[in-house]
Amino acid sequence: MSTLRVTAESLTIHPHPNADALELAQVGLYRAVVAKGAYRTGDTAVYIPEQSVLPAPLIEELGLTGRLAGGNADRVKAVRLRGELSQGIVCRPRALAGVDLGAAAGDGTDFAELLGITKWVPPVPPTMNGDVESAPELLPWVDIENIARYPDVFAPGEPVVVTEKLHGSACLVTYVAADERVYVSSKGFGAKSLALQEDPRNLYWRAVRGHGVAEAAARIAGRLGAARVGIFGEVYGAGVQDLTYGADGRRDTLGYAVFDVAAEIGGEVRWLSADALLDGELPLVPSLFTGPYDVERVLQLATGRETVSGRDLHLREGVVIRPVVERYSPVTGGRAIAKAVSPAYLTRKGGTEYE
Repeated sequence: MSTLRVTAESLTIHPHPNADALELAQVGLYRAVVAKGAYRTGDTAVYIPEQSVLPAPLIEELGLTGRLAGGNADRVKAVRLRGELSQGIVCRPRALAGVDLGAAAGDGTDFAELLGITKWVPPVPPTMNGDVESAPELLPWVDIENIARYPDVFAPGEPVVVTEKLHGSACLVTYVAADERVYVSSKGFGAKSLALQEDPRNLYWRAVRGHGVAEAAARIAGRLGAARVGIFGEVYGAGVQDLTYGADGRRDTLGYAVFDVAAEIGGEVRWLSADALLDGELPLVPSLFTGPYDVERVLQLATGRETVSGRDLHLREGVVIRPVVERYSPVTGGRAIAKAVSPAYLTRKGGTEYE
């Protein structure tokens, strides 16, 4: 899940092909449906992204009472309006009437707190929960920003690797070489430096023990002389999320695939290629493309059918993009890594989003 930032953005306005009274306001590569004539190209407005939870007064002010997602009808979700995908909300809240939005767009001011907007936190099912312990040595996963919001993460033509993004639950494993300690966590618990105590009923521990993930991490630590090794994988299947890839998370056939590896070497944490380190040892997420970065090609790859099962069982969630040579990104303020999500995935019915 991306980080939550509610910012002022410069808009590009496009006609809505199926509605005379509506237009499309573009922010980055996102487009949100707006009333015709409300904005012109070059105007600045506030952009509220998907997965934002809005307070009741703001919902009422924007005329969205009863029209948002979630049990409380307060969560922003991608929708199709007259056939066009609308992602996020473009608005000018009264609370910011005295704010110079043009200047705010230039300095990236975040208005989430001022507007009372929070980030939606998915529920945690019992199989993904459990007793936790403090784990300060755990190597946490990072939030991946959407390329549609930050299209300049990669330069055109930059060599990149594009892998399929799986709809499961992230499993974090950290092996500490000094005492051979193994920490297992989820993305949500890992963000709080908490690890799950071992339990044979727990989804993540079942995947780790079933696939020998801790042993693979120990072998990497030995080969690289690393103090810590983190292996980041996706656990998937029926009972995990609504997209199953033909696996069953309730049985021994639960799915597992590695998408990233980190290692602390000489006091520095480095992100390494899972393909180079674990090919043949652990299941890996499918690689779809390696070559020069082109945003249109990436967006095309984000759509279509899944390739994990080899049977095209259902739609694809999207893709993850990384540079061939790991680097820092001034756009994200961290790793140069991003995702692109399929519009069909965003607007599917009955989807689950457990973390």
